[in-house]
Amino acid sequence: QVQLVESGGGLVQAGGSLRLSCAASGRTFSMYAMGWFRQAPGKEREFVAAISCNGARTYYQYSVKGRFTISRDNAKHTVYMRMNSLTPADTAGYSCAGHIGSQLYDSASDYDSWGQGTQVTVSS
Repeated sequence: QVQLVESGGGLVQAGGSLRLSCAASGRTFSMYAMGWFRQAPGKEREFVAAISCNGARTYYQYSVKGRFTISRDNAKHTVYMRMNSLTPADTAGYSCAGHIGSQLYDSASDYDSWGQGTQVTVSS
């Protein structure tokens, strides 16, 4: 498993932008497909986006498609998520996750490495 550490969360006004980062330890990062999930208070954790091992394929939850962009830099062992046009509904704790393989999963149970998360709060 890789160790994952997220950063980049914070407080932003509606309509603003943030970029989350997820730094991975270990030399096998390029073998991991990566995903971002979020969980708001009182709600179930939900899938946000995923990216393949080499970054060629991406997959988004419908509510963020066109606003969020997932990317990765394997040389830096980091996955990013650029979030634009944020709304209060995007307020949540965001976590990155990884699994070895090429499939782009949207179920948390398919990922075996998780970070601690970073909080995103969008004010109206």
